[in-house]
Amino acid sequence: MGTIFAVGVGGGLGALARYYIAALVQPAGSAFNWGIFVVNITGGLLMGLIVEASALKLNLAPDLRAFLTVGILGGYTTFSTFSLDSVLLLQKGEYVQAAAYVIGSVALSILALFAGLWIVRALYA
Repeated sequence: MGTIFAVGVGGGLGALARYYIAALVQPAGSAFNWGIFVVNITGGLLMGLIVEASALKLNLAPDLRAFLTVGILGGYTTFSTFSLDSVLLLQKGEYVQAAAYVIGSVALSILALFAGLWIVRALYA
């Protein structure tokens, strides 16, 4: 139960951080979403720092590791977890699986969003 609580609290904190950092960074009138772009990049950096420091130096309790990675960074940006999963596949030499994961995740997520838009428009148009 401690891990679930840690992930929940961390997720809330991460989501708040994403909201405020994205708003702070986003220039007024810019068509490119700089705020979320910065969040995704910093989330990937933070995930790398936490995971590697945990593996090499720190001895984080499972609840604390879940709080930081799944909770805070998961709430901050799921892109950091996506990036970690991709790198782990590449480091294992699973290049085909890594490419399928990256291309599939991006392409299918975009297609699924379009499908959701289409379904709602079909129902309410």
